[in-house]
Amino acid sequence: MTAAAEAEFRDEYGAGPGHPVCVVMAAFNEAGSVDAVIRDLPREVCGRPIECLVVDDGSSDGTSDIARGAGALVCRLTENRGQGVALRTGYHLASARGAQVIVTMDADGQFDPGEIGNLVGPVVADQADMVQGSRRLGRSETTDRVRASGVVLFGGLVSLLTGTRITDPANGFRAFRPEVPERVPLRQPQYQTAELLIGALALRYRVIEAPVTVRARTSGESKKGANLFYGWRFGRVVVTTWWQMRRSPDRVPRDR
Repeated sequence: MTAAAEAEFRDEYGAGPGHPVCVVMAAFNEAGSVDAVIRDLPREVCGRPIECLVVDDGSSDGTSDIARGAGALVCRLTENRGQGVALRTGYHLASARGAQVIVTMDADGQFDPGEIGNLVGPVVADQADMVQGSRRLGRSETTDRVRASGVVLFGGLVSLLTGTRITDPANGFRAFRPEVPERVPLRQPQYQTAELLIGALALRYRVIEAPVTVRARTSGESKKGANLFYGWRFGRVVVTTWWQMRRSPDRVPRDR
């Protein structure tokens, strides 16, 4: 359970209110990159101030202290629970602080903080409820051809299942209204990127994509595991979530 960690967070930072845009990062042993990622965040986007909330998922390398030193709010989980659990914790805390838009990005430096406006802008302008970053519409600096092929494959699968063209369902750089994760049932301990996206589409939220850059990792190691293992588990989450959500009665009216 994360209740104790959330209580400690509230004791440290109070109940808010926070800034209108909250950047939530789940971090596990990212001491080598998290400082630069936080310091590179813009102070505001679309005329709205930004705050950064890092959920330290049981790191043992001082990630929490470094994130605090860089100016982030930090919620520390005492043991590694998985990215899905860490992000759910961050969503809950950001919503409680009154965030109008939640942005998620990785703490490993692979996303460009300068592109946050590409994601937040359509939400602020009420053109979308969720904006999914896409490296296929933007640019990728990674050279792993197997993973690049997987992005194309799973983009086709998600598009087929949901009836909405999605080019990069595995991209964790996104922006959305706090109500989206509040209404989408989130259960996955790790592969929540696909779970939230497919759930939002199933509930008929307005989901669009925006071009972003995925940079080569400069420090640390990927937590996703070997390509085949990662692909199998990611695909299983895609199909399972679609099957569970396909008859959901809790849909947003199309004329929203």
